[in-house]
Order: sequence, then C-alpha cells, then structure tokens
Amino acid sequence: MPELPEVETTRRGLAPLLEGRRIAAVRVHERRLRWALPAGFEDALRGRRIRVVERRAKYLLVATDRGTLLIHLGMSGSLRTADPALARRPHDHVEIDLDSGRCLRFNDPRRFGSMHFIDGDPHGHPLLRALGPEPLSDAFDADYLHARTRGRRVAIKVLLMNAAIVVGVGNIYASEALFHAGVSPGRAAGRLTREETARIVAAVRRVLTSAIKAGGTTLRDYVNANGNPGYFRQKLYVYERADEACRDCATPIRQRVQGQRSTYWCPTCQR
Repeated sequence: MPELPEVETTRRGLAPLLEGRRIAAVRVHERRLRWALPAGFEDALRGRRIRVVERRAKYLLVATDRGTLLIHLGMSGSLRTADPALARRPHDHVEIDLDSGRCLRFNDPRRFGSMHFIDGDPHGHPLLRALGPEPLSDAFDADYLHARTRGRRVAIKVLLMNAAIVVGVGNIYASEALFHAGVSPGRAAGRLTREETARIVAAVRRVLTSAIKAGGTTLRDYVNANGNPGYFRQKLYVYERADEACRDCATPIRQRVQGQRSTYWCPTCQR
C-alpha cells in the first residue's frame, strides 16, 4: 500500500503539472472504487481551476477554485499524466483532461482507492477530521509521543500505525523507524521512557525524509507520477528481510505477525 513517502512523492510530481490548470473534461470508466463515484462527479469537477495540490496523511487534496478533490491511492493505485491520445492502460478508471493538453489518469487494479469531491472544508470530511499530527510537523515531538503512550499496553509498533496518534507511519516505515531507534516493536507503549520516545520520533522523521528523497518504496505495484518505481527498498534494514543478516550486527532478522501485519526486527539491536 502506498504510504506517506509514496503519496508525498506523487504530490511533488503532480503539483507543477496540475497547479494553475483548468479541468476541461472528466471521464469515468469504472465507478466502483472503494466508494462508488456519484453520478454528478464529472460535472462537479468540470471547469474548475486547480489552485494547489496538497497532502494530508496518505490523502492527496487537489484544491480547486471551488471545492477539493480528495484522493486515496488505496493498495495499488497510482496517478500519472499522459497524452490523452494514448490508449488507456487496463485499470485506468478515471481520466481528467487539463487545459494544458495533458490528461491525469487514475489507475487502480484492486479498486481500493477512492475519490471524493468536497464542496466545503476538506479537513472536516469524515476521512480527515479525526487524524493525528503529521510525523514531519512540529506537533509530533518527543513530549507529544511520550504523553500519548502513557498508560497504553498496546505494542509500540501498533500504536505508531494508529492514524489517530500520528498519520502516515505505515507498516514499512514503522518497522524501519523502530530498528533505527533500537526499540523492539513488541514493547508496551506505556513502558517506554521519554528518551526512547525521543529516539523513535527522530527515527520516524529520519526514515520518512530519506524515503521521500528516494522516491518512496516499491515492493509490488507503486509507481510515481512519472511511472517510475521508488528506490527506498534498497535502503531497508529489516522490512521483508526475515532470516537475512542484520546490516549492523549480522543477527538473523526475525518476523512475526503483529496487528494482522508482518513485523520485522533484529533481536540484538532492538530492546
């Protein structure tokens, strides 16, 4: 599933191509996304001028002169611009023609992605209003995380993946950040010291920043707005490296299921 670095990479690729452009036409070839696209979706977007492309958590917000297009890439979705004369690829479900002569295409083989056109404040939408702070913002710091972990028996990795605590720290990056922080993913969140929560915050910031610079992580489906994969996979220390030697101490990396997701850690480097 595309996580924060992949969505941010997509945003950065699309922003200069979309901002300031007017939407000339919209074609929906498959309405059955995670939530079915309503009958008036095309009319709501047609003629709008795009002001800015932003990101909140794993959502893209394409703000227009009236209303906002809220996009989630789901498990296998991608956005790219193309010449509208080029034939559609399989699973190109939505096409948005721009006055630049380019076409924005939403491709999603599994159809777990979504699109919503919102007239009012998008941050009040049910999908956004209960979200926690951005992990790269000043609001996510050691004091905040330490306070949110007090009295919590849930494992720290599961807590980091709770979007009400902090957004965008998905399975890959939670595993990687905890390795760099030297904290076992199974530790009870409430038993972490403030020094440990400070290390976790620093590691989350460092891992996400590095992943964004590498264009995200491609494990299976993800490509960016230019159709290129992300290259952070080459920098992974633990994720999907079960039984391989730890890059720091050579101990075999372990794997377990935690919160219905695969977790990877080094039993020597993480305590």
